[in-house]
Amino acid sequence: MRDFQRPGRSAAFAEHGMAATSHPAATLAALDVLRGGGNAVDAAVAAVAVQCVVEPAMTGIGGDCFVLVAPPEGGVIALNGSGRTPSGLRLEQLLDQGMTELTADSVHCVTVPGAIDAWGRLLAAHGSKDLAELLQPAIRAAEDGFVVTPRVACDWAELVPTLERSEGGRRFYLPDGRAPVAGDRLRLPALAATLRRIGKDGPAAFYQGELAAAMASFLQSCGGRHSEADFAAAAGEFVTPIHSHYRGLDIYECPPNGQGVVALLMLNILAGLPLADLPPDGPERLHLEAEATRLAMRERDAWLADPALADVPLARFLGTAEAAALRAMIDPARRLAPLPPPALERPHRDTVYLTVVDRDRRVVSFINSVFEGFGSGLVCPTTGVLFHNRGYSFRLQPGHPNALAPGKRPLHTIIPALAQKDGRPFLGFGVMGGHYQPVGQVHVLTGMVDYGLDPQAALDAPRAFASEDDLQVEAGVSAATRAGLAERGHRVVPCERPLGGGQIIMIDHERGVLIGGSDPRKDGLALGY
Repeated sequence: MRDFQRPGRSAAFAEHGMAATSHPAATLAALDVLRGGGNAVDAAVAAVAVQCVVEPAMTGIGGDCFVLVAPPEGGVIALNGSGRTPSGLRLEQLLDQGMTELTADSVHCVTVPGAIDAWGRLLAAHGSKDLAELLQPAIRAAEDGFVVTPRVACDWAELVPTLERSEGGRRFYLPDGRAPVAGDRLRLPALAATLRRIGKDGPAAFYQGELAAAMASFLQSCGGRHSEADFAAAAGEFVTPIHSHYRGLDIYECPPNGQGVVALLMLNILAGLPLADLPPDGPERLHLEAEATRLAMRERDAWLADPALADVPLARFLGTAEAAALRAMIDPARRLAPLPPPALERPHRDTVYLTVVDRDRRVVSFINSVFEGFGSGLVCPTTGVLFHNRGYSFRLQPGHPNALAPGKRPLHTIIPALAQKDGRPFLGFGVMGGHYQPVGQVHVLTGMVDYGLDPQAALDAPRAFASEDDLQVEAGVSAATRAGLAERGHRVVPCERPLGGGQIIMIDHERGVLIGGSDPRKDGLALGY
């Protein structure tokens, strides 16, 4: 039980249904759907559509998504909603121009957005309401205006240079030439019109006809090789989830091209270490997590890519032998000597994650992203669509598994997660924050499993993130813990920004109760009925 004399908030408790998102308007939209008879899939789509309006730095309909669903009848379903490069874009073209790596503002980082297609596929297979109805809260927010919340305003203020890259960015997202502040009201009429068209005519309206022509033309005007045919060919796919075990739980992730396999590899490494015997906020635990992070990320950077166009050794990632070999390299008292550096490093980035559980105990774990804050910064002036920059993760390195190629999906950082216990859904959870995401998932999961924290307390706990050079620590990490980490050889540096932002819903089947948490690093909340 938490100390009620200290700052913080309790976990949310409810009986019938619950949603946890990073924005109050999205949580309320999801609850309205649940209380109106919709299921968790319906509620998740309504919520994420709202977030695409009210959290524009983090997500948008010009981005991608991944989804896990645990239906009442059992099993776990995975949906890959990530887009592909234009068919006319080739690595050789960029190398001939003297490029050695992509920059975040390059139009070549814009893969065809996959989110809208994925929403449609998900609803057709597992929803109970139509897209037109579920988009209404988002349309109202864009058309009538929404009030900017504090964390959204904070992110917006830091990203003005990104929005200045395009006329649409300046017009729609920098009213009066500045970023809105908390309490300001903003309308996005062009985006509202696009959402209304999608609601009326379905996802095909985004990928064919006037909208697709306008978006392809805009990207071409920026130097892109996107065509209407590329938009028409966009197609998400249901895929077989991957999973591993951690102290009595079955943990499910989407397979590559996402990095969920990294979280599973980290858990397999840590499963052989006595975390529960260590102080939860002490240097001993954070050191072990940091070393597992460094080792798992080294494997990721060497191998992860689109499995349709590259050989990704999943069995190696998920096998006990690989985990045992990496675990044997960890010295509890000392940081490993420098590992071979990855060919390219990226800082942690932005997205939104949400989870919903309905009356039937259907669990949805849902993540939607434009990658960096406001993505590429390229906003189509006709449609109001802001494009992500997922292709920034590609390598311009011939022969690398994640090298750019036509029709290829890049390595993706966004990963929803889901856990089962005794064959029944137990947790819908995820942590935003780009490359930090598998680390955040592991940190909150071990907090609950090894230390008995409830979902809110697990999300509240201070975080650290190891790279080959530094160990970033949040302000909540104590001075004593920082000193202990430094004694173990880590170069401890304070985080410039909070690490990620997560949501969790736990199902207590015996008592018929849902227990939720929402990350204090964001503006959102978990709420049920």
